[in-house]
Amino acid sequence: MPVDNTPTGPDHGAGDFRRRPQTNIAPDMTWTLPDPDRTPEFYADVPLKRLMAFLVDTALIFVISLLAVVLTAFIGLFFFPFLFLLIGFFYRALTIARSSATWGMRLMGIEFRHANGARFDGATAALHTGLFTIALAIPIIQIVSMGFMLLHPRGQGLPDLILDTTALNRRARR
Repeated sequence: MPVDNTPTGPDHGAGDFRRRPQTNIAPDMTWTLPDPDRTPEFYADVPLKRLMAFLVDTALIFVISLLAVVLTAFIGLFFFPFLFLLIGFFYRALTIARSSATWGMRLMGIEFRHANGARFDGATAALHTGLFTIALAIPIIQIVSMGFMLLHPRGQGLPDLILDTTALNRRARR
């Protein structure tokens, strides 16, 4: 018996993360990201929100790094840049793996999604964070990445383009 895959409802094609069955034989479900032309509200102000989230997260990482310096009897001062990067990597990777967003991103109401609409898993969070950290370490790459965020319809930076992911506004909880 064939399954009707015809989209229905007022937001047909809006990419609203609804599950759409492919066949009745395999219970495979597909997800799609919202189309930036049909539902621009998912991408509205995302580059600015990403910048604000970055500033919040950087401030939190700095405070945690200062606490680590105190806890290491100030030995951490000798390698503070490395300590800051290490703490930043783990902070970002763990918070993104847990809820597809850092604390700063949650505060700004945005989250990461795969191209298929799924939330990040631990491996994707670590890869995305690693690529982001490399971009931070090489300023020209970060500048190019920020340019892509401003010009790309989905606001994707270089790590997003490489991993086929994007940041978008979270849906309101019902």
